[in-house]
Amino acid sequence: MGKIRVNNIRLYAYHGCLEEEALIGSEYRVDIEIQANLDVAKTSDALEDTVDYVHINSIVKEEMQIRSKLLEHVAQRIIRRIFSELNTVSEINVSVSKLNPPIGGDVESVAIILQEKRI
Repeated sequence: MGKIRVNNIRLYAYHGCLEEEALIGSEYRVDIEIQANLDVAKTSDALEDTVDYVHINSIVKEEMQIRSKLLEHVAQRIIRRIFSELNTVSEINVSVSKLNPPIGGDVESVAIILQEKRI
């Protein structure tokens, strides 16, 4: 087993419960950590034997463009897609952060973190 991390995927999207968030949008950061069997890839040196982090990045970018009120909903969609499209992934940890959230204070970010294991 091994872990692959794709850190600090930065995007602009339109999530949130406020109408202004749908119009103006905000900056987001997504961090993904997956656990998968990397034993074959360690010796084969072949991309098809590992989890392609370009594929992970593409999933994140596509799902972040679908508007949701809650970051939890976006993160769950990302998890479902990764499990659906990347069969060797056994566990996923996803963090979605909204940078400079409109919450009436000087706050750098808010984040949700979801972790799931393949059933």
